[in-house]
Amino acid sequence: MEYFWQGLLMGLAYVAPIGMQNMFVINTALNSRRQRAVTVALIVAFFDITLALACFFGIGMVLSSYQALKIAVLIIGGTVVVLIGIKLILSKPEELVYEKNVLPWRQIIIAACVVTWCNPQAILDGSLLLGAFYTTLPAEKAAYFILGVTGASFCWFNTLALVLSTFAAKITARTLRLLNIICGTVIMFYGLKLFWELYKILSV
Repeated sequence: MEYFWQGLLMGLAYVAPIGMQNMFVINTALNSRRQRAVTVALIVAFFDITLALACFFGIGMVLSSYQALKIAVLIIGGTVVVLIGIKLILSKPEELVYEKNVLPWRQIIIAACVVTWCNPQAILDGSLLLGAFYTTLPAEKAAYFILGVTGASFCWFNTLALVLSTFAAKITARTLRLLNIICGTVIMFYGLKLFWELYKILSV
């Protein structure tokens, strides 16, 4: 259990800072009914857990080894993430009422996948962080550690969705509009950061 708790605490520290996934869950929780918000949180947690597992077992080394693949992921990821941010910023107040703001599940799943897997910086950072821990763990204890990490992801996103959806009814459309602008701006920043990383690679 010691390794499980270590993984849980490390996982919370890794996933809690505001990022694209958190912004996606926050926006959905404040614009949707509770059941839908929790379902979206589960979808985001699923993709985050798959990313954590991949990072733990070394997918970051693949991107590091194949420059062309890394460049392709940067281009695709940067473009899609920026477009998600723009869409949030340009959304109109009347579109923020949850009864009218029901995206098809296919779009939600794609968006959740994009904000998780189309961020090579997260893949590389996760690989360095989780990969470093993997090298220090006894082979028979590694499963307990990564179980704690994945448990942290599941608990965090679902708690975030539940708490925010509980208070969503008390938040006005104007407040949601402001939050969408903030979320969209932060997400766009992450997308532009990917293009900056691409520029640094190509300018070498």
